[in-house]
Amino acid sequence: MLRVRSVKPLLGGLMGLGALAAVPSIAADYDAYRGINSIAQVGPRPYFLLDQLVDGELKDKLSACPTDVFRKTKFSIGHRGAGLQFPEHTLESYLAAARQGAGIIECDVTFTKDGELVCRHSQCDLHTTTDIVTHPTLNAQCEQPFQPATYDADGNKLTDATARCCTSDITLAEFRTLKGKMDGANADATTAQEYLQGTPGFRTDLYAGPGSGTLMTHAESVELFKTLGVGVTPELKAPSVTMPFDTNGDGAPDFTHDDYRQKLIDELRAGGIRPRDAWVQSFERDDIDYWVANAPDFAAQAVYLIAADTPAQLESFLAELPTYKAAGINYVAPATWALVDASGTDIVPSDYATTAKAERLKIITWTLERSGILADGDGEYYYQSINDVLADRQNEGVALELLDVLARDVGIEGIFSDWPATVTFYANCMGL
Repeated sequence: MLRVRSVKPLLGGLMGLGALAAVPSIAADYDAYRGINSIAQVGPRPYFLLDQLVDGELKDKLSACPTDVFRKTKFSIGHRGAGLQFPEHTLESYLAAARQGAGIIECDVTFTKDGELVCRHSQCDLHTTTDIVTHPTLNAQCEQPFQPATYDADGNKLTDATARCCTSDITLAEFRTLKGKMDGANADATTAQEYLQGTPGFRTDLYAGPGSGTLMTHAESVELFKTLGVGVTPELKAPSVTMPFDTNGDGAPDFTHDDYRQKLIDELRAGGIRPRDAWVQSFERDDIDYWVANAPDFAAQAVYLIAADTPAQLESFLAELPTYKAAGINYVAPATWALVDASGTDIVPSDYATTAKAERLKIITWTLERSGILADGDGEYYYQSINDVLADRQNEGVALELLDVLARDVGIEGIFSDWPATVTFYANCMGL
């Protein structure tokens, strides 16, 4: 469990985040956020899940939680911050995750037209995660500028509204003029403003107004996370442009993939991040191998994210597990579904999970609180291997059952969550 110096909170609770809107990321005084200390605010959601949990040992144990003061824990990892309710990879989302007790917070890393590293889940997601399509000049620079949906004379839709805007389409200075929003788009939109209105029903736009959504560079996230006293887990995203990439605008590609990999490490070092407080991650094996060869201190905790969307795709990664330790890979991170199976109506560790532990690999997984309503029996991607359990339970408490199996039976080191408070509550109650 992460222990940091306890000081009186300077900025109040989650509802006070609106006051931060006046702080532009380019000049943020991160020292002000030292008031977000080791005491976490878990709020009502963990108790909502607990109330719905099926009767049994787990419910009894969590109901008798030995603490009413919750503290930050590295078992709880903020997935893009606290993306269930806050625009992902924004200052406000990161602060919410820290307040909820996340001991590690993620910045997905990509780069701008001028080669600066910024926090975005994908190089080409600006059209769904920011307001770029409402900026006429920047929209015109997009790989595919916004195009409205079209309809026939009877009102039948002929084509969806479309856009594709990438960080590599704009400079860092232009990136800073944008505001983050909840990820989503309205395919029926006839205006750019309507296009922004695509937030899934289980999320909210309450914290995505014009006074929030402060975007951040990777270097700024490093400074912020260090100030908050949390670990960092930057994920190097695969480029959506041909590498090397021309960052000078002179027609001569100058930014290689190795430059990109190295720049992430260089910014961690420049920010004073100790290797033991960093978990660099990537879905690309080449990135992990590069760090093993060129940044072995950070590579010791490098996390190989497993790009398997189905059980069939997982098979090849299962077969590779015995080779990882010799290659310098110590951490693997598949999605939650890959680590569990259903045995009747019980959740049990999967073959992948048991093999990874037998190979002495450390396991991190993703992502809790990202699946919407579970009571309808369809957990979609993250619960695909245990849908029978969902159908049997028909409640939201199964999220805690899954978390318990991952923690106690699989033995994960930590779990990414879109609402870290749930994991913080569980970890504190279980003494993790």
